[in-house]
Amino acid sequence: MIGSEGTLGVITEITLRLQKLPQSSVVAMCNFPTIKDAADVAIATMHSGIQVSRVELLDEVQIRAINLANDKSLPEIPTLMFEFVGTEAYAREQTQIVQKIASEHNGSDFFFAEEPEEKKELWKIRKEALWACFAMEPNFEAMITDVCVPLSHLAELISRSKQELDASPLTCTVIAHAGDGNFHTVVLFDPTKEEQRREAERPPSLKALGAATITGRLHLIQEFKVMGSSATCHTGHAWSTCTGEHGIGTGKMKYLEKELGIENLRTMKRIKDALDPNNIMNPGKLIPPHICF
Repeated sequence: MIGSEGTLGVITEITLRLQKLPQSSVVAMCNFPTIKDAADVAIATMHSGIQVSRVELLDEVQIRAINLANDKSLPEIPTLMFEFVGTEAYAREQTQIVQKIASEHNGSDFFFAEEPEEKKELWKIRKEALWACFAMEPNFEAMITDVCVPLSHLAELISRSKQELDASPLTCTVIAHAGDGNFHTVVLFDPTKEEQRREAERPPSLKALGAATITGRLHLIQEFKVMGSSATCHTGHAWSTCTGEHGIGTGKMKYLEKELGIENLRTMKRIKDALDPNNIMNPGKLIPPHICF
C-alpha cells in the first residue's frame, strides 16, 4: 500500500503509536560561500553518524526572498538549518560536532537556539520558504521540481543544477531536504507571458524534471529533466528518482517508466489488476495507460 498513491485500496482504519517528545532540542543555522560547501556539510553530517533530526538547505536567492517577505536581514548566501534532539547534553554535543564540521567547509556565522520561541522563529523561515518566493514576484506562478539522489551525489547535482538555474533569466531558488538527498527548485514565471512559461518548463539546457505548478488552487503536474540527464535514469553509479516526496500522479508516469523499466511496471500492473479488478481505486494514476501484459 505504501507508495501506491491510492491505486490499490482505501485505508479505513489506522492505529497510531504516540511518540514521546524529546527532552531537549537545538535548532542551528550556518552560512556558506557556495551551495556546494553547504551540501558537503550536510553529507558529512549524515555520514558522521550524528542522529540529526532535520537538515535543510536554502540557496542565496531563497534567503533573499525570506528577507523580503519577513523584513529580515539574513546574509544572502547559501544556508543550512539543523535540528538536534535528545537529552540536553546530547543535543548540545551534536551541535558542537556539526559546528566543527561546518568550520572545516568554510562555514560561518554558526548560530543556535534552545529557547522555544527562538526555535519557532528559525523554523518559520523554512516552513514559509515557498510563499516567501512570491514576495520577489507577487503576481507570478511557481514551477517546482522534486528529485531525490543518493546522498553522496547531492552536492554535485545541486551545484550543477544551480549553475543551470542561474543562467536562466527567470528567478530560481533551491530548497533541499539535504539530510535525505531530496531537493526542489522553484522557478518563478509570469503566467501571462507564454515565453516565460516555456522558459520555466525548459530552463536553459534543462529539460523538465518532475515539477508542479502552484498558484492559488492550481496544481498542475508537469515534468522536467535536470542537466540534460534525467534524474529518473542511471547517473554515474547511482540511481536517482523523479520524485522524492510529491508522488507520480499522472505527470511523472513517463519518467517512472524510464526509472523502473517496462517489466517492473508490468508487475505493478498485475498487482493492480489483482487487488482492484474493476479499476476504481484512483484510476489513471501511477502506471502509464499503455502498460499491459
